[in-house]
Amino acid sequence: MRQYITTAIDFPNAAPHLGHAYEKILADVIARWFRLRGDQVRLHVGTDENGIKIQQTAKEAGITPRELVDRNAPLFEKLFRDLHISYDYFIRTADPVSHWPTVTGLWNRLKENGYLEKRTYTGLYCTGCEKFVSEKDLVDGKCPDHGVAPREVSEENWFFLMSKKQKDIEKLLDPKSGSYHIVPSWRANEVLSFLEGGLEDVSFSRSKETLTWGVPVPDDPDQVMYVWCDNLTSYISSLGYFTDHEMREWWDDAEVTDIIGKDIARFHAINWPAMLECAGVRTLDRLLIHGFITNEGRKMSKTLGNVVDPVDMLAKFGGNPDPLRFFLMHEIPVGNDGDFSEKRMEEMYDAKLRNQLGNLLNRVLVLLKKEGGTVSVPADDTDAQHAADGWKEFQKKMDAFEIHAGIQQAFELVSTLNTGFDHSKPWKLEGQERLDMLARFAESLRHVALLLLPFIPATAQAISRQLNVPYAEKMLEKNFVITDAMKEWGSQKDWKTVGEPAILFAPLS
Repeated sequence: MRQYITTAIDFPNAAPHLGHAYEKILADVIARWFRLRGDQVRLHVGTDENGIKIQQTAKEAGITPRELVDRNAPLFEKLFRDLHISYDYFIRTADPVSHWPTVTGLWNRLKENGYLEKRTYTGLYCTGCEKFVSEKDLVDGKCPDHGVAPREVSEENWFFLMSKKQKDIEKLLDPKSGSYHIVPSWRANEVLSFLEGGLEDVSFSRSKETLTWGVPVPDDPDQVMYVWCDNLTSYISSLGYFTDHEMREWWDDAEVTDIIGKDIARFHAINWPAMLECAGVRTLDRLLIHGFITNEGRKMSKTLGNVVDPVDMLAKFGGNPDPLRFFLMHEIPVGNDGDFSEKRMEEMYDAKLRNQLGNLLNRVLVLLKKEGGTVSVPADDTDAQHAADGWKEFQKKMDAFEIHAGIQQAFELVSTLNTGFDHSKPWKLEGQERLDMLARFAESLRHVALLLLPFIPATAQAISRQLNVPYAEKMLEKNFVITDAMKEWGSQKDWKTVGEPAILFAPLS
């Protein structure tokens, strides 16, 4: 089955922060899991480079918007590579070749179908959110996310007549019968509450006097497309929609999952499917809404100046992204907010990664090497049943997007193995009994590495290489699939010897 995964495209008005890293790691774990279970996957990321925020930031820096985005967009690309994000396409919305034709095509279809209208509008505009807000959205007259008072804007714009789609969107989002599913399900109530007061028409353009940096409105040289029309359309522009090189199989014949933060859930749950329906494009299948990464209880924001630099976190662990990937996926249930603590991350690194996982692998391999390094996994009905039950439960959690529960299950197994190793004391056993016991632990670690592969892929491969399992070198290839045979206890009959033990996680300096 094809799986198309889209993520929020990020504002490159400054360097990326930990919130950007969290969303992309979450999307990558899901993409890797889909591939590992045998699906074809396309993962979409990118940068949202048009709009007033970029224009203002560039002006403050004394450079052009183009210079700003060309300086910052590569920082996002590099971070995603350094985090081992297995993306298939990186879209840049300031690209007039790959992005603008689709946006223009969508605009023309909305206009042809009677869903665009030009009118004068006055409202409160938050530059940080890139959206109009109402008085009820404010706290003490300020945006609750950015701590800045919005300014009153009055000008002539094009509007998307979304109010016409009220009943259609209600039907689409109906928890019982709708085809657009929200994950986790409890987030659906927040989205549905947006519909209670009735949908309003949406400003889809800005005057060129206000906004000069963006996609031009077709046949109206005085107007520039507003961010949400431009931004959301990136999900299909990377597929070449409305051009002569469309890849519609990744939308029409795929399961489409959009992964975004709760602050922009409204636009992805309501505006985007409404735009698609009005343009004659099918709506997507799933909206996964994640929470915020907070710092001392407040959302990380460039505007607030309380961001954590993921580059610093990578440097702390010698460039290895797996400690950060592990921490964020283990500690934050999908949909919930999670408070980042560097101290907590260091404690988890030492306790879970170094002492439990790394130390157990080293102890098993050192003892096996003393016995000549051979491994022959004994058949055992109890072990086989435990493995089968464990994989069944793991797949259930991962398919339900209970990502934290999946990685926690893997580390519960690691904890159990450590307890069992200390209890069984294989170093005190003799002959075949010792070899059989060590082989059982080695086989269990083989399963652990497969369980961890979506989350901490480089570490999972390193474990498998040290174990010397036959498929180790292929584990990071995008076409690698965890087969039913790999999930079976003792299935790797060609696995005869283990490799050399090495430090999996170095101590922090």
